[in-house]
Order: sequence, then structure tokens, then C-alpha cells
Amino acid sequence: MARSTESTGGLVFDRSKRTWPNELNILIALIVIIAIFEILGQTLPYMNEQSFLFDSRDRFDSIFNEARLRIIILQVAIIGIIALGVTQVIISGGIDLSSGPLVGATAMIVMSFAQTELVNGGPNPKAVFGQWAFDLPVLLPIIVGLAFGALIGAINGSLIAFTRIPPFIATLGMFLICRGIAQAWTRGKPVSFPTEGYAGLGSGMMPVFWFLGLAVLFHFILKYTVYGKHTYAIGSNEDAARMSGINVQKHKIMVYMIASMLAAFAAIILSSKNLTAQSGMGIFYELYAIAMAVIGGVSLTGGRGSIIGTVLGAMVFGVIQSGFTYVKLDAYYQLMAMGFIIIGAVVLDKVRQERAASRR
Repeated sequence: MARSTESTGGLVFDRSKRTWPNELNILIALIVIIAIFEILGQTLPYMNEQSFLFDSRDRFDSIFNEARLRIIILQVAIIGIIALGVTQVIISGGIDLSSGPLVGATAMIVMSFAQTELVNGGPNPKAVFGQWAFDLPVLLPIIVGLAFGALIGAINGSLIAFTRIPPFIATLGMFLICRGIAQAWTRGKPVSFPTEGYAGLGSGMMPVFWFLGLAVLFHFILKYTVYGKHTYAIGSNEDAARMSGINVQKHKIMVYMIASMLAAFAAIILSSKNLTAQSGMGIFYELYAIAMAVIGGVSLTGGRGSIIGTVLGAMVFGVIQSGFTYVKLDAYYQLMAMGFIIIGAVVLDKVRQERAASRR
């Protein structure tokens, strides 16, 4: 219990209850992980004293290995966009397993409206529709993709809000539906050859700019708007939020719509970056996005987490993936290691909750 004091009206600051921001803990963990891979690069015999993130052989103009940094950031940017939406869903007390297959379905549909008519002077060999669908303005496939994402999100949110189906079951069903849509759209055949305007959406470092821009936007939305306050309130105590006048059903639908639209936008950027769409796109993306959020401190019980934490969690995830490749760990061992890391993050979240409860 806090000590009383006359000068402050009865209470003083209790240092025993002071806690660091969770984001600072994640940043420290990121630095420690980088240091571990640096040490492994210097000590493992087959690594020949290579540096993980620094240029130790004067190959670049800066002290950093810029090529590896670009790879790390690029490989988390697209899944990171999905994680921004998943973060909001988990904070509201839900879960979304449909985002990965939604990426595949959206990519197939959107690329069908983003094709160019001529390829090397001849007709497009991967054409899905007729003449009317060639060389359309780049805004049209974007609208189609976001509308499809909004529809899927509205269905997910409505099932969860009105039928009381557990979010895990509702979004698992949508997982299968979206994967089926992706495979049925062109009978599994890839869709390729987009217009220059569409291809520019995901070229170069554009995925990173989209990810960071959306992260800044949703950080302010969650922190400073009514939408954000209601999201945290519902995740903390849904019954109390309902009694305080929040339209919980409407808000849940909105949260799932935003999450699905972000997944659809990630599909647009991914298909633009790859210049093709395939029905198998997005495999494991939903799990990786959840992992980024959980590593970033988002509580699976709802009501706690932040966009900044998720961005840092995405960087931790990317550094670990790149680090495993750097030390030449086989792919199947990488999957096993990532599984243990995800479990560890959930256990750590449980410990944090118990410690926070004990301080009250």
C-alpha cells in the first residue's frame, strides 16, 4: 500500500510499483537478440567471423550491412501490415485466423483487374477476363481488393457479434472459405502481367513505406480516438463496455472489417511486388501476424497492447528469421524454433499479467 503523506494529500509515489513501458522491454530484447547473432557469427567455426548486421569487411559505404537490413525490413513489411489489423482484433478480445487465406484470395481477384493487354507485343497469355478488364486505372483493383476485404471482415464480425460464435471458429471457417475462393478463381492457375501503375505499388522499398505509414496512422487512431478507446474497453471487459453505452456489436464488426481490409491491402502490395498472384499466397501469414503481435506485447486475453509494440515485435520476428538463415539453420529447424518462440511469448505474457495483478 502506498505510504501517506500530509504534503501530497495522503499519497506518495511508490517505487515498488513502477514498471517500464512494455515497448522498452521489447526493444531491449531486440538488441539482445542481435547481439546473440553477432556473437554466434564470431564464435561458430564455419561462420568465419562474419558480422550479422555490421560491415566488418569494408564492402559498403556505411558501418551497417545495408543489404541484410533491407532484407529484414522487407520480409516483415507485408506481414506487418496484416499484424496491424490482427493487433486491433486481439486487443478487442478476439482472434482472426482468416487473414492468410484472405491474402491469397484477394491477390487472385485483384490481379485479374490489374492486367495489361499486351505482353512482349502479343496478347496477355494469363488473361482472366476480356478486353474490358485490361489496362484499368490502378485505383480500380485497389477498390475491388479493399471492398472484398471489407466484405470478409463484415461477415467475420457479424458472425462473432450476433451469433456469439467463438472468434476462433468463425475465422477458421472463413480461413477455409477464402482458401477455396483463391483456388477456384482460376482453377489454381496463376494470374500475372500487371500494369506498370499496379506494379509500382510494391516495387523497391514501397512495402516498407506502406507498413510504417499505416503503423503511424493506426497508432494515433488507437491512442487518441474514440474507436481506440472503445477497442481497449471491449477487450478489457465487454460487459462493462456494453453497460457504459458502447455499441459492442457494431464496434466488433468495424474492428474485423479494418483487419480484413489491411490483410487485403497486404495482398495488393504482395501481388504487386511479385508481379503475379497465386492461390497459395499467404500460407502461415495469419500465424506470423499473430506471433508479431504477441511478441510485441499484445495480450491474447484482450485489452492490452500497442501498435508500437507490434512494429517492434515484427522487427524481432524478422531479425530472428534472418538470424536463423545467417547461422545456416535448416528450414525445418527454423519452423520448430519459431514455434517455441511463439509459445515462449505467450508464457511471458501470462507471467506479465500475473505480476501486474500482484501489484494492484
